[in-house]
Amino acid sequence: MSGKGAPQTIGRIDATGLNVVVVAGTWHEAITDGLIAGAGRALEDAGATWRLVRVPGSFELPVAAKTALDAGADAVVALGVIIRGGTPHFDFVSSAATDGLTRVALDTGKPVGFGVLTLDDEAQGLARAGLPDSEEDKGFEAADAAMRTALVLRELREGASQRG
Repeated sequence: MSGKGAPQTIGRIDATGLNVVVVAGTWHEAITDGLIAGAGRALEDAGATWRLVRVPGSFELPVAAKTALDAGADAVVALGVIIRGGTPHFDFVSSAATDGLTRVALDTGKPVGFGVLTLDDEAQGLARAGLPDSEEDKGFEAADAAMRTALVLRELREGASQRG
């Protein structure tokens, strides 16, 4: 399983005051719904304010993420499912989503939690979706990473303003 070597939980965080938007595709409903539920658990456990926005698929995640961050969100959690098929479509969509979300984070200076699953088959997604029988909870992990990074960025900015 891909989770080998993942960091152990560092402990509960207090994300009170963070405004987070979860942007999720609509493909592969059972897996995506599990990812959304996991992200929601992480955000609620940490006290963040959040809302869900749905887009057609993973290709549309970057533009929605950028708009959410430009509109004032402190962080975005991007959730999508891309399953390999018999054509190069998988490669194009995976690259576009990954490169686009990276660009959004760098252009805005705000975190994008990456919860886009790139899979060979549906079973891999079900194993990572945070469902009762899943081995991993990638939605929770993506939300946790986005919040932790937002808090680090806040701390860095506050430290810089105190020195300046």
